[in-house]
Amino acid sequence: MDPFLNFKISMVAASRCFNILLRCKTTFIFNSSLVRGLGNRVSIPHYRPHNYFTCVHLFCPIVSKIVGNYNSLATQAARDDEGMADEFLNQILATYRNAPNSSKERCNAYVHKLCKAGNLSTAIRLLQSLRDNNIFIPNAYNTLLAAAAERNQIDLSFRIFKDLLVFHGPLTLTCYLNLARACADTNDCTALIRYVKQVSDLAFPNNMIVINRIIFAFGECRQIEKALLVFNQIKGFGCKPNVITYNTILDILGRAGRVDEMVLEFTSMKEAGFVPDFITYNTLLNNLRRVGRLDMCLVFFREMDDSGVEPDLLTYREMIEAFGRSGNTGEALRLFNDMKQRKIRPSIYIYRSLVDILKKAGKVDLAMSISQEMNSSTPDLFGSKDFKRKRR
Repeated sequence: MDPFLNFKISMVAASRCFNILLRCKTTFIFNSSLVRGLGNRVSIPHYRPHNYFTCVHLFCPIVSKIVGNYNSLATQAARDDEGMADEFLNQILATYRNAPNSSKERCNAYVHKLCKAGNLSTAIRLLQSLRDNNIFIPNAYNTLLAAAAERNQIDLSFRIFKDLLVFHGPLTLTCYLNLARACADTNDCTALIRYVKQVSDLAFPNNMIVINRIIFAFGECRQIEKALLVFNQIKGFGCKPNVITYNTILDILGRAGRVDEMVLEFTSMKEAGFVPDFITYNTLLNNLRRVGRLDMCLVFFREMDDSGVEPDLLTYREMIEAFGRSGNTGEALRLFNDMKQRKIRPSIYIYRSLVDILKKAGKVDLAMSISQEMNSSTPDLFGSKDFKRKRR
C-alpha cells in the first residue's frame, strides 16, 4: 500500500479521536456547570474531571506516534524518489548514446514531474549526475529554474543559473527573468551581491553582458532597488559599465517615474566619459514625454542634434505625439517637416497620430491635407509589417 495512504488513514483515525476528546471536554464543562447550578440536589457520577484528562493522556501518545509515522513515511518516500532517480539515471546512461534526442525528451519530462511534485532537490541531483557524465540537457535545467523561481528558492536558482551559464553558453531572456523572480522575496543584499559576483566571475570575459542582462531582468520584474544595487556594485565585480548599462538604468528609472534620478544618472554618464547614443536620447525623451516634461524634451532633442546624434523615426514619433497631445500643433508640424527634410521615411502611425491631433485641435482642413498625403504615400510608409520584420 502507498505509505501516504497509510498516513491518511492514520490521520482520519486521529481526527476522530480528537473529536471524541472535544466532546468529552464539552460534556465535562457543561455537567460541571450544571452540578454547580443545582447544588447538592443532582449527582452526575459518570462525568468526572479525571475522565477528560485521561482522554488527553491517552490521545497524546497517539498523536506522537502518528507524527513519528509520518516523518518515517516522508523519509522513506524521499529514499524511494532517490532510488527511482538513480534507476532513471542508469536508463538514460544506457540509452543516450544510441538515442540522445529521445533520452533528452524523457529526462525533461521526468524533471517536470519532479518539479510538479515539489521534489526539486532530487531533480538537481539527477541533472548534476548527468552533467558529470558529460550529458547536459538545457531544457530540463530551464524547467528546474522556472520551478525554483516559483518557490523563490534563490540559492537553488543561482546554482542552476551558474550551471547553465558555464555548460550552455548564452542564455535566453527567460532564464534571466526567472533568476530575478527567484529573488523577489529576499532582502539579503549581501547574499545577492555575493551570488551576482560569482556569476560575474564565471562569465568572464563576457561578464558585463551578463551583468547588464541581470540588471535588465530586475527592472522588468519591478525590482528596481535590486537593479540599482547591482549597478552600484559593478566596480566591485571587476567590471566597467558601458553605454548599454547606462541606457538600461535610465529606462528602469524613467519607467518608474523617477525622471529626476534618470536625468541625474544621465549627467553622471557623460561625466564618466560615455557618449550617449540615439537609444539614450530616445529613452530620455520617451520617459520625459510620459510625465509631461515637454520643456526638457526640447532641451534634450536639441542637445541630441548638437551632439551629432541623428534622431530616428522613433525619436520623431515621440516628439510629435508629445507636442501634439499637449496642444502645441505648431511644434508637432515643425518636427514632422524636419523629419521629412532629413529623409527619414515617416510611418503610417505618425501620419495617423498627426491627423488625429489636428482634428482635435479644430484644424480640419490641415488634417485632410495630411490624410491625403498619407494615402498617396501608403506604399512607401513604414507600417506594422515593417516593424514585425525588423523585430525578427
